[in-house]
Amino acid sequence: MSGFVPGTRRPDGATLVVAMILAVIAVVIWRDAARLPQAGGYAGVGPADVPRWIAGGLAGLSLWSLAEAFRSGKAAREAQNIGPILWIVGGLAAQLALLTTAGFSVATGLLFAATARAFGKRNLALTVPVGIAFALAVYLIFAGLLKLSLPAGPLEGLVWGLFRGNPA
Repeated sequence: MSGFVPGTRRPDGATLVVAMILAVIAVVIWRDAARLPQAGGYAGVGPADVPRWIAGGLAGLSLWSLAEAFRSGKAAREAQNIGPILWIVGGLAAQLALLTTAGFSVATGLLFAATARAFGKRNLALTVPVGIAFALAVYLIFAGLLKLSLPAGPLEGLVWGLFRGNPA
């Protein structure tokens, strides 16, 4: 006998796979966090704490998905539309490819435009400059105010030159 009672629903296989993937990611993050030094500062929070919290959250989501797979049975799903996924993946690939040469603002602006296109905004002539403007504002905040290092390209060099009074 297979263990299933005739007439009962089988668990949702896709949800079981998602639960397993979440569990594996949680274990990988937890093991990686175990290798970090745990020298908490005055607040007692060290560099391994946040990865452990994330691993715990993923483990909780894994258990929730597991319970949902057995409780709901196989769910009816809509057909996947691959076009938007390809726009977002293409935008991410373009950002990775252009980050060091074109700089943060241009690369991230293109990612913004590709994501907007995936969500139905078809006017790339508008979303590319808007994305670059938003990304440039983020760059200026992170690099200028927070003193964090982000990849700079020609646009960032021009803007920094204008702020400093010596245009490139």
